[in-house]
Amino acid sequence: MLKTVKTTPYTDQKMGTAGLRKKSKIATQENYIENFVQSVFDAIGGVKGQTFILGGDGRYFNKVAIQKIMKMSAANGMKKMIVGQNGFISTPTSSRVLLDNKADGGFVLTASHNPGGINGDFGIKYAVASGGQCPTAVSDKIYENTKKISEYKILEADDVDLSKIGTQKLGDMEIEIIDPVQIYADMMSSMFDFAAIRKLFAGGFTFVFDAMNAVTGPYARKIFVEMLGASPDSVVNDVPLEDFGGLHPDPNLIYAKKLVERMYSDDAPDMGSANDGDGDRNMILGKKFFVTPSDSLAIITDNYKYIPAYKNGIYGVAKSAATSTAVGRVAKALGIGYYEVPTGWKYFCNLMDSNRITFCGEESFGTGSSHIREKDGIWAILFWLNIIAATGKSVEQITREHWQKYGRSYYMRNDYDGIDTEVANKLMSDLEARMPSLAGKQFGSFTVKEAKPFIYNDPVDGSSTKNGLIVYFTDNSRIVYRLSGTGTNGATLRIYLERYETKLLDEDVEKMLEELADVSRAIAEVTERTGKAKADLLT
Repeated sequence: MLKTVKTTPYTDQKMGTAGLRKKSKIATQENYIENFVQSVFDAIGGVKGQTFILGGDGRYFNKVAIQKIMKMSAANGMKKMIVGQNGFISTPTSSRVLLDNKADGGFVLTASHNPGGINGDFGIKYAVASGGQCPTAVSDKIYENTKKISEYKILEADDVDLSKIGTQKLGDMEIEIIDPVQIYADMMSSMFDFAAIRKLFAGGFTFVFDAMNAVTGPYARKIFVEMLGASPDSVVNDVPLEDFGGLHPDPNLIYAKKLVERMYSDDAPDMGSANDGDGDRNMILGKKFFVTPSDSLAIITDNYKYIPAYKNGIYGVAKSAATSTAVGRVAKALGIGYYEVPTGWKYFCNLMDSNRITFCGEESFGTGSSHIREKDGIWAILFWLNIIAATGKSVEQITREHWQKYGRSYYMRNDYDGIDTEVANKLMSDLEARMPSLAGKQFGSFTVKEAKPFIYNDPVDGSSTKNGLIVYFTDNSRIVYRLSGTGTNGATLRIYLERYETKLLDEDVEKMLEELADVSRAIAEVTERTGKAKADLLT
């Protein structure tokens, strides 16, 4: 039975760079999810006759929210909903399924790399027909709707059994339950040289993948163990749990602590890797060796010819402004297109759709290509395995040879978490106002060459976006400042440090960036304004 429910607005439903993220206790409030979903439907002119993709990373409240969204979709006249088996689907798979089915949009219930559980975070990513994140104009319209919503539509019906693959009905809406793991595995096997990677593992190459009790555990077991022949114990934490088993599913040196400890032990495997909650981020490690996401993007771009899917060439490459300039040097050497965009994967989509780029990446452990319109964690790991299989070289050897060829960007992100939002906004606005006066000023051994906001003019749609502030120094070092759109507790100030070297290639990263970190705090008056004398998180 169709039901129209009266509701009152929530004022905090503004989407971040990829969707709506909130504390679970906020998201589970009465009508909170319903208000947001109805606001999406209304913002796009309704969903009558449309097809959507739906699934999530398995975190707390996913099961309940998925049932709510299906019933609301049916009540709003949607024609078909394609749902991952048992409600699971990774973000990369959702993009592929959306594109393959020429669907009109989709929801992935995830807060990405944020913790899960009742005391953790909940989120909803909304994708459009392109297979990627919705444009800013659409997210702004959604937000305006959330501030004035007065009712939503929902179907009163029993919950749908999502355990069996096949089709069924919910009111007049068709529900197709799919096997997302098989769909994704088939895509990967069509792109990479699985025969060469199988031979690599058969020859004794050792490997570990940490799924962090998130959505890609079953994907990894299917691909790495069943299809490629890696040892069964190569995949750890592979059972998705609502609270991720207490883990923080962010694949970096801080939160993937057990994996890092293993890779820096004397009996480390040849390669270590990890994904985040929804499977779009990745981390690459060798024996006692870490590959930064910025270097990983550059190395992937420089070695594309080893991958069957790209043997005929690539269009170009793009990176977020905050990501190091390493891939820019590769693009110049290869003579391919090169673009810098704001943080947020949606800014890559126009470039991919217009055949300007094939690869793209962000410093926050996200790398991908035009096979989908999202970043893709397992894809990046398979790319590295394919390079290793083709060259016979180790992770460390591949990276060091890359530095010898192109130079090294010593790079680090400093996060200052939990800052009062007003304080953070004023810090950024005041810094922007001071930027014209910084040119020529000396800070320690660094001299400012130029300081300005980063403004991106999209070459496809002509839109202009300001995202962060950049200080350039005369020695080609950089500092990038921006506020994060992925947190749920106050504001996070992110400061990105980069120092380029062609001779000193084997130094300690923190030591090489120590003075630049001090300079970054001095320029922005971080300590005076926030009380923080050092960063809360270094990645």
